[in-house]
Amino acid sequence: MAQEDFVQLQFENQTAILTLNRPQQRNVLNRDVLSELGMHIAVLSGRRDIRTILLRGEGDAFSVGADIALLREMNAQQAEQFARMGQRVFSALANLPQPTIALVQGFALGGGLELALACDVRICAETAQFGQPEVQLGVLPGFGGSQRLPRIIGVGRALHMMLSGSRIDAATALSYGLVTQVVPDDALLQRGLAYAEGLHRMAPLALQYVKRAVHDGMEVDLQRGQSLEATLFGLVSATVDKQEGMRAFTEKRSPEFRGE
Repeated sequence: MAQEDFVQLQFENQTAILTLNRPQQRNVLNRDVLSELGMHIAVLSGRRDIRTILLRGEGDAFSVGADIALLREMNAQQAEQFARMGQRVFSALANLPQPTIALVQGFALGGGLELALACDVRICAETAQFGQPEVQLGVLPGFGGSQRLPRIIGVGRALHMMLSGSRIDAATALSYGLVTQVVPDDALLQRGLAYAEGLHRMAPLALQYVKRAVHDGMEVDLQRGQSLEATLFGLVSATVDKQEGMRAFTEKRSPEFRGE
């Protein structure tokens, strides 16, 4: 990858690794970063050979959020457009068919936390710190944080974080359900790759339908959510992988899923 790339895309087996590559700036987010990230996401959405996606930050921080120097110069219209740009890119990330895993080291603040929230799973290093400190700058989360954070950790805890602007450490993030694992800093990438490898043993279409059932179901009432679940259950039951999974179970062997 060229050094000037703000977001690097690498591959390891069936896993794509997206890396924010502005370590000297602690991976701050500006229009160029969001644009590059969006382009990579668009490419990955059509890659059937890529089963999982890891998102990480180069250096000692995942991302400290939006570029404050840029925000200072924005008027109301420009700020709204910037927020909508971030929301589009993060929503595209959230809507990827493949499972996405954020690997968080150091700071995940403001837009950095919002980026991690757009992933399906978050694994963090022991030194990780999370926060939505926007109110300390006279603004509020603009890349989806006010909507995703309450859905993940609950309204009360999310409001506390956003109203106070305070940070939480890795242990607190684990207790809140914001992350699923806390690992030593030097083991973060390998743990992420191992997690991804575990998902590769599952049926790809079943994983995609799980994501759709959960994400779409969260937006409707329980009855309609269960109806969606039944529809997806029917669709996945017509796949080759479903037959392979059932046959392998009966034959007491590991299934060989093909994503069909």
